[in-house]
Amino acid sequence: MRPSSLLFLYLIFFHGFSPLVESSYLDYTDALSKSILFFEGQRSGFLPQDQRIGWRGNSGLSDGWMYNTDLTGGYYDAGDNVKFGFPMAFTTTMLAWSVIEFGDLMPPNELRNALVAIRWATDYLLKTVSQPNRIFVQFTAIYVGNGSNHGCRFQTELPSANLTFSFSGCAFGSRSWEPTLNWMGQVYRSPSSLMFHIDRIGCVASLTRSFLTQSMLPLKVGDPNIDHSCWERPEDMDTARSVYAVDAPNPASDVAGETAAALAASSMAFRSVDAGYADTLLRNAVQAFQFADNFRGAYSDNAHIRDGACPFYCDFSGYQDELLWGAAWLRRASQDNSYLSYLENNGKTLGADDNINEFGWDNKHAGLNVLVSKEVLDGTMYTLESYKASADSFMCTLIPDSSSSHIEYTPGGLIYKPGGSNLQHATTISFILLVYAKYLDRTTQTVNCGNEFVSPVLLRMQAKKQVDYILGENPMGLSYMVGYSNYFPQRIHHRGSSLPSVKDHPEFIACKDGSIYFNSTNPNPNVLVGAIVGGPGEDDVYGDDRADFRKSEPTTYINAPFVGALAYFAANPNPS
Repeated sequence: MRPSSLLFLYLIFFHGFSPLVESSYLDYTDALSKSILFFEGQRSGFLPQDQRIGWRGNSGLSDGWMYNTDLTGGYYDAGDNVKFGFPMAFTTTMLAWSVIEFGDLMPPNELRNALVAIRWATDYLLKTVSQPNRIFVQFTAIYVGNGSNHGCRFQTELPSANLTFSFSGCAFGSRSWEPTLNWMGQVYRSPSSLMFHIDRIGCVASLTRSFLTQSMLPLKVGDPNIDHSCWERPEDMDTARSVYAVDAPNPASDVAGETAAALAASSMAFRSVDAGYADTLLRNAVQAFQFADNFRGAYSDNAHIRDGACPFYCDFSGYQDELLWGAAWLRRASQDNSYLSYLENNGKTLGADDNINEFGWDNKHAGLNVLVSKEVLDGTMYTLESYKASADSFMCTLIPDSSSSHIEYTPGGLIYKPGGSNLQHATTISFILLVYAKYLDRTTQTVNCGNEFVSPVLLRMQAKKQVDYILGENPMGLSYMVGYSNYFPQRIHHRGSSLPSVKDHPEFIACKDGSIYFNSTNPNPNVLVGAIVGGPGEDDVYGDDRADFRKSEPTTYINAPFVGALAYFAANPNPS
């Protein structure tokens, strides 16, 4: 029996997929709509009335309370219930870049939906940089008595501490303070101690102490190790919602640099529709970048943060690329020439010419070089020519017929890199192929790949092959976007999708009680429309196995660049 026949039977009997479906027409507009809709399924926080994915409910409503700050909102990164700042910021940057380059090609309603998706992220990111001069520590004392006076003395550890006092769960008969303090929620500066008295039973008093430091940036919410040991809906979360934050002595130039890029890029996306919000985003982007640049270091070098971030989102490539990436976006958003000087003066020392053939949440080199190349192609800064040379070199690695060494492809034509979640590479690379082709078109330039000159048209065709593969033109005839076409993954690695909806099953499902749904061979009861899974292996085979998270788990950063690629092909299904 021929191998293709074996594959045919394997697909029919074991997975229920329709194999080798040749698609004569791909509906890019429908795929665009669904790729944006996916983000509503990843929302954390209070859901709005116009929430379109109806099986989701409110979640993570107490995020940040232990630190006396509001960290509700944002996105869960993948099929778990953790909010990782690093990939969320990259997701935001890519959504914004999609709107910047191809928003004018989107149907008006989808452009609006894309901006809503961006703002759900940026509203959260603004919270993470809103109080840059504080680290929050909360103390709680519980008083139970017979109505007589009860007192407690809090001794501060630093003379520069601020104290904020609040009560909950009790009324007041009398109260007195030593030394005098404006009560309830007010700040008392530089005390050596604070005495308070209450005379009610069962009262909770909280004293929040915030030490002044150079800067603080929350990185993520939720303990991934504990979260990953549970299989429960985000609406039922009862695991620790730990807040991991960094400051000047324990820096995070990578996360802060990506946050700066996200806010700066988003300011451009919102500039024409909400100038005031755009100004807020840009102002905070500058602040995030200053923290990233002034206090250099990788967050995964911090032992406390590393334990919570690795192996999930370790920064393997270093923080240097995020500094350049953040500066490049601030230049694009602000047109401030000082960022051009930064790119020129720091490019070599920060590794801009490192020809790393990758672009994603960890490594920004390829995207950075494409972004900065616009300055060169527009005739703004020829001293940045090295960035364009690196961008050209990267493009040549994507052309199989080029004399340059090129990246690996599967037999079916999919870009392949080891490590799992392979479609993240296909979507990001497809996007920057289209962006670079757009930049080259403006100056009628091509890419010199040694034995041939590669035109913008060829770059677009390379991008189209990846996009079409994802949507179903692949050896399995399977759409890797959930809800697109009749054949798509049914058992994705996603807690909310695989468990009964809180709307249909409002009873609490505890941490370990969800295991029966994880181990079930039934299709997920809730369709996470628009989710793009990790994708097939190097043999083009996908098993539709919920436990195989490297292949079956969707992520926000797979979808985000795909929004831009789909916007282009929806308007140009046959690029030329």
